[in-house]
Amino acid sequence: MTTTEQPVTTVGDADLQQKAKDHLWMHFARQSVMESGSGVPIIVKGEGHHIWDTQGKRYIDGLSGLFVVNAGHGRRRLAEVAARQAEELAFFPLWSYAHPSAIELADRLAAYAPGDLNRVFFSTGGGEAVETAFKLAKYYWKLQGRPTKHKVISRAVAYHGTPQGALAITGIPAMKQMFEPVTPGGFRVPNTNYYRAEEMGFTASTSSTLGAEEQFGLWAANRIEEMILFEGPETVAAVFLEPVQNSGGCFPPPPGYFQRVREICDQYDVLLVSDEVICAFGRIGHMFACDEYGYVPDMITCAKGMTSGYSPIGATIVSDRLYEPFKHGDTSFYHGYTFGGHPVSAAVALENLDIFEEERLNERVRENSPVFRSTLERLNDLPIVGDVRGDGYFFGIELVKDKATKETFTDEESEHLLRGFLSKALFDAGLYCRADDRGDPVVQLAPPLTTGPAEFDEIESILRGVLTEAWTRL
Repeated sequence: MTTTEQPVTTVGDADLQQKAKDHLWMHFARQSVMESGSGVPIIVKGEGHHIWDTQGKRYIDGLSGLFVVNAGHGRRRLAEVAARQAEELAFFPLWSYAHPSAIELADRLAAYAPGDLNRVFFSTGGGEAVETAFKLAKYYWKLQGRPTKHKVISRAVAYHGTPQGALAITGIPAMKQMFEPVTPGGFRVPNTNYYRAEEMGFTASTSSTLGAEEQFGLWAANRIEEMILFEGPETVAAVFLEPVQNSGGCFPPPPGYFQRVREICDQYDVLLVSDEVICAFGRIGHMFACDEYGYVPDMITCAKGMTSGYSPIGATIVSDRLYEPFKHGDTSFYHGYTFGGHPVSAAVALENLDIFEEERLNERVRENSPVFRSTLERLNDLPIVGDVRGDGYFFGIELVKDKATKETFTDEESEHLLRGFLSKALFDAGLYCRADDRGDPVVQLAPPLTTGPAEFDEIESILRGVLTEAWTRL
């Protein structure tokens, strides 16, 4: 038996493939792959930072499932606490009732959150958390007697979810056009892709006392002010921003960016929503990534890593200011989800957060992130690698056709490179990660927070081999 194999329960791959072909509709996937008879990878086991398929082949999980399994696979104690909670109370809604695990988790999240973000509204995932924030922002301003404040601003290429409201905030036209008209009121501003800053219209000033990257951060933040003024401050309800933008390939904020955004939002009475569905719970080395970048939002949306994926849950954490109108009289927030704050999910989240504290996972990320970065930056010697960027345990590698000019690939070349070769080749080489072209072509990496330098080296080695071959195929 090779070092990449481990005994797993024998699974009838052919039988599963046929059932999948006959009945399973995968998410964000081309069903033609299954219809063609080539089949899809079927994952049957996870342990630590590795996963296994039906053939017993092992892969390093370089994406934490989908930015989710932060504490790693195979945590028996999380499965056991789920079973105990299900035996005691499997389900009860939060519709005018409460249960202990949701109460304790709300208290825990409020304690972690910055500033006066003290109220927690539960959902079952990230898109629902964003949808909640969007609806609450519009309702809040109506309760303030300012009903025209209903528009929302987000960044180009940013992904914020698939519900109709969240889709209006998402800045990826190709993901929206087939569902239009979506909820109106979403407007886009430039993102913080410093590698492509000049293409967005930014030019650094040689006379400024600030460095070029800090100048770019202020320039990008000021585009938010420009959009607010263009649309009219009395029409804009909120700005939705990820601490590190995922789609497009891990755009971290330049120095000073969020401080300027906070000033702008305060100046024009616009709410700032920190969409931390990916970035919360250790991905950037803190329970909430806004702490890393020194800003206090009005709302935080979160999900994924809260339970490390062992049970679904999401939350929108809200400031006392936004909650104030709902403390009095007969005002209610007519919004909710059957499974929001599910007893089992909340119990699992509490246990997962205990693991974070006991094993100092946030500290581990902060200590190892520079090592992860420097390991990936070794790939800069490859002609296909244009940029390595990110933060914490969240990095993107942008691929280019010409390093000197930063020339990217045509749509046809990107299709051939990413879907025709890279995705399968990386997986076949033993690395599960993400080759994404929602912006320029990138490889995204977000391994479990339990990984360290040895795994970084393994990831770099696999990437080096596959990217070297990809270059020869262009």
